[in-house]
Amino acid sequence: MTAESTTDTETSVCRPEYDWDGYGFDTRQVHAGEYEDLTSGARIAPIAMTAGYRFDSFDDASSRFSGESDGLIYSRQRNPSGAVAERRIASLEGGTEAIVVASGQAAITAALLSIAQAGERIVSTASIYSGTRILFGRSFRRFGVSVDYVWDEFDDDEWDRVITPDTKAIFSETIPNPKNDIVDIDRVAAVARRHGIPFVVDNTIASPYLIRPFEHGVDVVVHSSTKFLSGHGAAISGAIVDGGSFDWAGSSRSYPLITQPVGPGRPSIADRFPTTAYARATREAVVNDIGPALSPFNSFLLHQGIETLSLRMERHLDNSVAVARFLADHPGVESVDYAGLPGNPAYDLAQRLYGGRSGSVFSVTVRGGEDGARRFLDGLRVISRMTNIGDTRSMALHPATTTHTSFDADLRERLGITPGLIRLSIGIEDIADLTADLDAALCR
Repeated sequence: MTAESTTDTETSVCRPEYDWDGYGFDTRQVHAGEYEDLTSGARIAPIAMTAGYRFDSFDDASSRFSGESDGLIYSRQRNPSGAVAERRIASLEGGTEAIVVASGQAAITAALLSIAQAGERIVSTASIYSGTRILFGRSFRRFGVSVDYVWDEFDDDEWDRVITPDTKAIFSETIPNPKNDIVDIDRVAAVARRHGIPFVVDNTIASPYLIRPFEHGVDVVVHSSTKFLSGHGAAISGAIVDGGSFDWAGSSRSYPLITQPVGPGRPSIADRFPTTAYARATREAVVNDIGPALSPFNSFLLHQGIETLSLRMERHLDNSVAVARFLADHPGVESVDYAGLPGNPAYDLAQRLYGGRSGSVFSVTVRGGEDGARRFLDGLRVISRMTNIGDTRSMALHPATTTHTSFDADLRERLGITPGLIRLSIGIEDIADLTADLDAALCR
């Protein structure tokens, strides 16, 4: 090889890719959000263990605080480690910008308090995670924000009765916890558009691997990224994603954090950043003020976990279908709430939205009521008795005496939380070991 050809080869070396738009889901879950480490060339994004950041000059500091520059200010607001996870989640969901926070509860709180204030209302589908119901009924009530519930999402008259001029958003979950009574988000999105209000959806259990709600008319997505996005159960985190499509300024309702001038003689966030206005307002006016910052280390654990999302989800889903079918045929079981099973009221919807694999969190009702549930839970050896869902380990819990214990009996009954009901989160273990453990526990 001549010296000239060697030089030509060396100068033609391609630079690494950092713009992952257009690449496949599996590629983006590994790479999206990365940035080049110019100090050492480290392949994995470093953990930025810092509270603050140097300003280049007097004017640089001023421009960062005014929003004219996107430079970092303080890690309560944004941190480079969190930014990797934010860009990765936004890419996978198809959103314009994401914000990571300290927990899923923090994500729901920040997402809705940037939309509604004291004296205003949110409407939610009735079947949602118990912790979210408690958040709405306790803390949101103390903040002066009321939450109304729709029990039949297919009843337009019920939506129209509940939505008032003070209603600022609709909230729901793609796959509710624990009943797996999946929501027709296309239909609810149409209700939200008809009333001119944003639709906020918790996509924790489905994850963007199963469904991307923005493609179905949703405006904001939240996650307890502690769960499937992370996958390892080692750290708590949450995420908020802006779909970038809701016309905040054009709505007949008022969204002052987004549409009002941020200072004398200065434009609104919506005027300056039309496709990321919601995320920017939420970051600046709620997350920064209240302070549920995600630590750099937990941010690192989050974006590390996302790298294997699709691989884990495939095993979660295959195992869940097998477990649901096994339980449905077991003599020790009264019923299985898994939308992918024939005969389930949401079976057709599960086929349309999820190809019949409606997540890996669902419930089973064992025979014998609470005593039967106690015998079953105490007999498990492989499946862990614990709260949490969505990591690699299979887990079981008795909602009536744990997550829903503060609900009165009438509400539990209406939500279908019966004495014999067990919530399962199916992990990625060997399916034969899981079914053997379930069988042994059911036969005690």
